[in-house]
Amino acid sequence: MCAAGLAAVSTHIRCVDAAREAARLAARGDNGGDVARNLAPEGAAVLIRRDGDFVVATVTARSAMLPGLAVEAKAVAAVEPASR
Repeated sequence: MCAAGLAAVSTHIRCVDAAREAARLAARGDNGGDVARNLAPEGAAVLIRRDGDFVVATVTARSAMLPGLAVEAKAVAAVEPASR
């Protein structure tokens, strides 16, 4: 059970990292989705959307040892003036 918990935490950390990078890059006008897919756990869903002057990146994945557990992370970044 302890190993399953550590795997879930590791999955969450990777989702957080992927969402942060995706939001940051998309706010600059770059393709954050490709980078997020490389950083996120295998099979993760990556969604990047614009919300006014912000970009919201959401990364959702399943924990390898607890497949019934969906792990999600969101990150928000302000759109940079040059990419508006």
